[in-house]
Amino acid sequence: MSEKFQAQFSGNQFNPEKWSARIFSDELTLQSVTIHICSPVLSSVGLYNLQLHIMTTSSRRSFAVGSFVLLCNPWLKDDPVYMPLNAQIQEYITSDYGVLFMGSHSNVRRRPWSFGQYEPGVLEACLELLQVSPQHLSDKNRDYYRRADPIYLSRVICAMVNCNDDLGILMGKWSGSYKDGVRPTDWSGSADILHRWVSSNCNPVRYGQCWVFASVLCTVMRVLGIPSRVVTVFNAAHDTDGNTTIEEYYSSTGEKLNMSKDSIWNFHVWLECWMRRPDLGPEFDGWQVVDPTPQETSGGIYRCGPCPVVAVQQHYLSTRYDTPFIYASVDADIVRLILRNGQVVGRKVDTEGVGQLIYTKSIGSDKPENLAQSYKSKKIAMSPEEASSDLEVSLNIDGEPTVGENIAICVTVTNWSSSPRVLMEHLDAQLRELNSNVQNSFWKEHKQVHIQPGDVLKLHHTIPSSEHESVLADDDIVNVAVVIKDVNTKERVLDAQEFSMSSPQITIEIEGGDSIEIRKEYTAQVSFINTFQKTLNGAVLTVEGFGLLEDKQDARLTLLKQGDKIEKKVSITATSPGTKVLIATFSHSNSPNVVSRCFHKVSVTRQ
Repeated sequence: MSEKFQAQFSGNQFNPEKWSARIFSDELTLQSVTIHICSPVLSSVGLYNLQLHIMTTSSRRSFAVGSFVLLCNPWLKDDPVYMPLNAQIQEYITSDYGVLFMGSHSNVRRRPWSFGQYEPGVLEACLELLQVSPQHLSDKNRDYYRRADPIYLSRVICAMVNCNDDLGILMGKWSGSYKDGVRPTDWSGSADILHRWVSSNCNPVRYGQCWVFASVLCTVMRVLGIPSRVVTVFNAAHDTDGNTTIEEYYSSTGEKLNMSKDSIWNFHVWLECWMRRPDLGPEFDGWQVVDPTPQETSGGIYRCGPCPVVAVQQHYLSTRYDTPFIYASVDADIVRLILRNGQVVGRKVDTEGVGQLIYTKSIGSDKPENLAQSYKSKKIAMSPEEASSDLEVSLNIDGEPTVGENIAICVTVTNWSSSPRVLMEHLDAQLRELNSNVQNSFWKEHKQVHIQPGDVLKLHHTIPSSEHESVLADDDIVNVAVVIKDVNTKERVLDAQEFSMSSPQITIEIEGGDSIEIRKEYTAQVSFINTFQKTLNGAVLTVEGFGLLEDKQDARLTLLKQGDKIEKKVSITATSPGTKVLIATFSHSNSPNVVSRCFHKVSVTRQ
């Protein structure tokens, strides 16, 4: 694509609908001239080469002036991504720092993320992403023309963040070994990932999961001028058959069975992008869900969105793009079925469990903003048949489950009938993998209880640390279920909870505080105190930080006694300004995984 236009000697305003150039008389001398160039409002995003032609009646001379990058402009009122409030632009465009919310709805954990849009090479990587997209490779001119549309851009880039259909950035992995790449939990910023992708000649970086996909997409969109924010949906549904219902199967003793193609993720992370939707109408302008995690295809490609958030809230499920899938993610019903010998012997419908919290970082603060009301409207109450049982059970976790400590569980049983009952209680705990499958049970308990008419029983249980310390580690998700069976009537009722494990804290302190100057050396002190009730063998404390440390550093102790400290002092030097993140992890030979992980934000300023 090329555009040729003349420089006008006038003080008239620029025409926002086409390329134009102006020369003002007070900026014209015998030795130099200043030319002001204005692009159309709807200009294609990309790298432009600028040539200057000087023509007289007898000659023409041409000069290659240089190149420039044209981006979307959220400050310009007529631009499709215009955002009216400066505080919003500061948060969703110019800020290179974000907070990701993870864990579970009952134990929300936060971690910093460096979007890194000002890091050297990041802009070039984002432009390269457009150049190697299937759309560009198949029809360059059509792709260049359509890049003026943020709807089109978001669909192209969303697909390019995963590598399922193209030369995309990240390869996803949710189980197994990560030794041939980087464990998704070890990433702390987008720049490192983009640099690796470019330096490998556009081979996918190993590995990503939902928060990594969404955060990298956020970086690319902000670089290209499209306001974006990372959003976490707790208890997010993955509805594979489009019926907006998630089926879960349990045995008659409370063991969760890997029988359903549907799943509930303890959390799922996607992106919201701000844009107008002229293809749908002004009522659908504003935040749009764009999800790069490769779950289902959209138009035959692994991508999702842009889907207007308001369409999800108002149940406009025929709205483009992928609204039924997003709606189910935040508002599906969970149907839990108890199976015995292949037959359904119990059933519970949960209409409130999905999308209990929908968090994003607040403007100017690390606190979460709950977006649930933006996505969800009130549901119609369940039918009387669903609420007709006179035997009820609920399961709750007492306190905050922590690695190395006992886990306290409370089961509440209510007998609404006019007869006493003899009940069998079955409890089961399983580690849930990141792909939503569950492993074999690591703890079970069964006992008989008696309950009088109208009574409420509270049954307290403890999972001893000795039962889970070799199984559970930092960030792990546990599924606990209880099945109550009436011995006489054979009626069965069920409840289940999933929760994330917390861990003892790692402390990071930087001399002089968390704001440092570029190219100056500082000392960071990293330490971990053994709060477990025993001595730990083979203790390892590891420290790393992209843009702060060249290599990973660690401290090791053969034995770390209860109450003792392991520490590591490192020298850090920032190579570029912006937000950086120091990562520290603690592990020991008694546990197969990292026991504790800490992310520490560092702000780097110019001298």
